[in-house]
Amino acid sequence: MLSVEQLEQFKRDGFLVVEGFASLEEVAALKQRGEELVEAWDPEAISVFSTRNQTSKTDNYFLDSASDVGFFFEEKALDEGGKLVKPKNRAINKIGHALHDLDPVFRRWSRSSHVADVMQSLGFQRPVPVQSMLIFKQPYVGGEVVPHQDSSFLCTSPLSCVGIWLALEDATQTNGCMWTLPGSHLDGVHRRFVRAPDGTVSFEGDMPEFEEAAFVPLEAKAGSLVLLHGANVHTSKENNSPVSRHAYTMHFVESAPGYTYATDNWLQRRAEVPFEPLYDISGSSSTPETPPAFAQPPHRCRQAVTAQS
Repeated sequence: MLSVEQLEQFKRDGFLVVEGFASLEEVAALKQRGEELVEAWDPEAISVFSTRNQTSKTDNYFLDSASDVGFFFEEKALDEGGKLVKPKNRAINKIGHALHDLDPVFRRWSRSSHVADVMQSLGFQRPVPVQSMLIFKQPYVGGEVVPHQDSSFLCTSPLSCVGIWLALEDATQTNGCMWTLPGSHLDGVHRRFVRAPDGTVSFEGDMPEFEEAAFVPLEAKAGSLVLLHGANVHTSKENNSPVSRHAYTMHFVESAPGYTYATDNWLQRRAEVPFEPLYDISGSSSTPETPPAFAQPPHRCRQAVTAQS
């Protein structure tokens, strides 16, 4: 469980680094499983992940990955004709977004007791892991991730999104560690990434300009856990080094009575792959197949940060 001091720091800054959260054996198992998935994958179509041009790069393959395990390439790993210029294990950007439910190795860690302890420390009554990603940040081609807020993509009313980011390799300023803006979660959510009924996606609202000097680096040793408030502004630079920066990340939202998951979030599960709560101490009588708060209305995300998260 998180200490009082750690919780106070998280509430103040909107982020927290917990060193030594996962054992070296756990880290090795997750990293090895990721390598096995890439090795066994035979790409039929190439989907590129980009945070600079997210709306035009979003395709059906990306949207379907909400209920599946998708593989996405780095922009710099392809030539102008869209052909790979790197081996697939050095061209992959990430694997997502339902690893935590569909892959046995990642599911076991994602639903472990020590992950549940963290969510209970944060006050969650019925947390639902809605998204997971294995991020590779490859040598020389690992792309920049522009300043963003996770609640822009995973909105609930009231706001409740929290990200957990586990370093599977040492993350340094040299190989593209995260940078965060302390206290930025107190300013609310600036824009939304929304999905229309026809499947098209777009941004609503604009991110303000941030001074680069205000960001602080989140260097983390392998096994360290980084907690991120959903409204925290964070970013990472390109990896121009010869060393990769593997990480596993998940995003949780509250689904206890009184919370709603926006129906215009980009991430929507197919009926046959329902969301599954990590645990339920809310007293709700509903089953995992019908989370009580995962319903209308879609908006109300522009609000003050809730005390719970």
